[in-house]
Amino acid sequence: MYMRLQFGVFLWLAAGAAAALQPAPPVAPFAATGTLQYAFTAEDHADEMIIAAIDAAHRQVLMQAYSFTHRRIADALVRAASRGVEVAIIADEEQSRASPAIIRDVVHAGVPVLVDAQHAAAHNKIIVIDTGYADCAVITGSFNFTYAAQHRNAENALVLRGNPPLCDAYFNNWRRHQAHSHPLSKSR
Repeated sequence: MYMRLQFGVFLWLAAGAAAALQPAPPVAPFAATGTLQYAFTAEDHADEMIIAAIDAAHRQVLMQAYSFTHRRIADALVRAASRGVEVAIIADEEQSRASPAIIRDVVHAGVPVLVDAQHAAAHNKIIVIDTGYADCAVITGSFNFTYAAQHRNAENALVLRGNPPLCDAYFNNWRRHQAHSHPLSKSR
């Protein structure tokens, strides 16, 4: 009897584990619209492409950054905020402690910085610009927002413009991470 009960528990646990390992249903594809701009470092100027996209923002710039040490990208975010553009950053907890100077500077300039401590690594490297408008943009790729990503590493960056469903998807993902992130204190 005990053996049968043990085997039944084993089957129940195995069924639960198998269900947990099932992949999520695929995201339904949607039509590609808009334009695409790309850069491969160190040959191309991915940082300049990113800065130009931030400088062109009219309403909103939302960043998720794993590592953020690129001074000119930080300056572009501060310029956008000073133009009245909504700017906010979600940073990886460990990386934000490892490179506090840039983070501290944007916080002191009035840009809200949130820390995502829920994950082993908040490894997203994205910027969402002007969501909800036809001219929205998503910046993504392997490019960390660092000097090294531009000058020392082999990285890629994409700017995808004019695809509202894509912008909405990245915006909604940004909001999901915002919900479990906490504000970085100005005293840091």
